[in-house]
Amino acid sequence: MKLRILTVLLVVVVCMVSVKYATLSSADDPGTPVAGSLQQASDMVPVGSSEGKDGFISDLDMPAMMSALAPKGLLNGIATAGDRVVAVGQRGHIIYSDDGGKSWIQDKVPVSVDLTAVYFPTPQNGWAVGQDGLVLHSSDNGVTWVKQLDGTQVCAIMKKYYDEHPSSNGTDAQAAEKLKGDVQFIVEQGPVFPFLDVWFENDHSGFIVGAFNLIFHTSDGGKSWEPWFDRTDNPDGFHLYSIRPAGNDLFISGEQGLVLKLDRKAGRFQRLDTGYNGTFFGILGKPGSVVAFGLRGNIFRSADAGAKWQKVVSGENDGILGGTVTRDGRFVLVTQSGKVLLSNDGGATFTQVKRESGLGIPACSVTAFENNSLVIASWMGTEVQKIQ
Repeated sequence: MKLRILTVLLVVVVCMVSVKYATLSSADDPGTPVAGSLQQASDMVPVGSSEGKDGFISDLDMPAMMSALAPKGLLNGIATAGDRVVAVGQRGHIIYSDDGGKSWIQDKVPVSVDLTAVYFPTPQNGWAVGQDGLVLHSSDNGVTWVKQLDGTQVCAIMKKYYDEHPSSNGTDAQAAEKLKGDVQFIVEQGPVFPFLDVWFENDHSGFIVGAFNLIFHTSDGGKSWEPWFDRTDNPDGFHLYSIRPAGNDLFISGEQGLVLKLDRKAGRFQRLDTGYNGTFFGILGKPGSVVAFGLRGNIFRSADAGAKWQKVVSGENDGILGGTVTRDGRFVLVTQSGKVLLSNDGGATFTQVKRESGLGIPACSVTAFENNSLVIASWMGTEVQKIQ
């Protein structure tokens, strides 16, 4: 458990994906003990922003520094907002481009917290998440951002909700007691745990997911948030790395081979068996096909909404860190060695795309700007990549 705590905190200091994924590669090692309850981690030393004691200003209260080098820095997440591309990264940096990634403008952001992911369900409204339980919102196409949620509020919301709903899903006494202990652990650690991904169905309804099974839902565009901590088949509290739809289904991927699918009638994420015990850092799909990807080049695909999974031969040994679906339905994945993998058959096979830069810079995330154009977020800013 200590290893898992240290690695998730590493995740958010940078996309330091190569460090992060190398450390977490123990998930693929059968000789490494699998972590158990969240309560086993209660002896951790919190790492994160101070809350402003002794004159120290928290990163949650310090605006991001404006820098001409922001477009060349570490960027963890990227998304399209209509015809605009928006990228987020270290120290609260958010940049946007109106010419397909050729030039960039830095936003003024009210925090200096490392940001991990960004998503726009519509051109105007977008959300970014990151370290210290942070959620930012933009209602003007990514030009300005306001803080909607932070770790202190996360802890308060969880405590209040589960004090009032100690067994909201009709769980038995033992499960209710475990839930109480897990929530107490999160609350006692304070605002140190990150959100790692965000997805919205529209301007109102969306989810944020993160470390130690952190998951919240909003139905009012982030004005209020409801914890779904007890609505996932994730009793060990594995980290939740990615949340994305495939057709009408919604999936979450995570640590130790975790893949969850939303049962809309039950209002709960149910665990699926992929046959793999290594970590999945991302998941994506379209009607009829969903792929989960992660450590050591592993890709698993389902053509029946998650009922059965098959391993896809990727030809890669590097961690696969990000992916997207192009506007014409092709799957694109990027790796920690900077490779780009393309599938024209719904994830059944992948071929490597030659990087135009030829530098092999570790890639963290990717978005499709046009049918034949990608914009990649990496350790050293962004890069435009054409595909055939």
